Amino acid sequence: MNQPLASTGWILLTTIVLVVALVPFDPHVSEWARGLPDEIVGFNRTITDFGTFAWMLYTSATLLLIAFVVRRSSRRDTVRQKARTARNLSAYFLLTIGTASVLVHGLKLLIGRARPELFAEYGAYSLTPFTGSGAFESFPSGHSTAAGAFFGAFAMLAPQLRPLFLILALLIGVSRVVVGAHYPSDVAAGLLLGLWVAIMYAFLFARRDWLFRLDTGGWPAPKSASSPPKRK
Repeated sequence: MNQPLASTGWILLTTIVLVVALVPFDPHVSEWARGLPDEIVGFNRTITDFGTFAWMLYTSATLLLIAFVVRRSSRRDTVRQKARTARNLSAYFLLTIGTASVLVHGLKLLIGRARPELFAEYGAYSLTPFTGSGAFESFPSGHSTAAGAFFGAFAMLAPQLRPLFLILALLIGVSRVVVGAHYPSDVAAGLLLGLWVAIMYAFLFARRDWLFRLDTGGWPAPKSASSPPKRK
């Protein structure tokens, strides 16, 4: 099977399994989160907005512009090569995060799940599509999707640090439950959606020989990695 399609299938299957497994616990976990001490909730409110799309997109776009200007204005090959790498790196983050943002907001509008704050009125499983109201855009979690895309991109670029990036993404995801913005199933779907986008763009970049190359197993690996390139 084509490797991108295979990875898509596994991530889709994992998402479905996790969401289905977590859905029955959504109301109970949400109720438990509301009873947590103020200190824990306060800490999670402090870190939760690191999962917003805006700062990630603006930072990536700014770095992309800087790299483009440097490459166009420089006459030294070494500087141009570094600028090209910085451009590709910024483009990878910008495309990954931007695409994840479009997908998650489309799904939010289409699904229309009521947020935990409306649990008393609508319950945990109310779906009201196309309301255009943020109160009915709980699934998937946007912050978790952004974290999955952002840290997923880092995980693809630095495989040796993947456990660290996984923990950081999970911290953002858990914070969304603790502050009462999402149910656990919203978070699981968001994290995996963001990760899927990061992996798909890694495959696309590898085929253009940008940042990644396909290793012997057909998986995108950073071009600086020591594994040998895929034989054709």
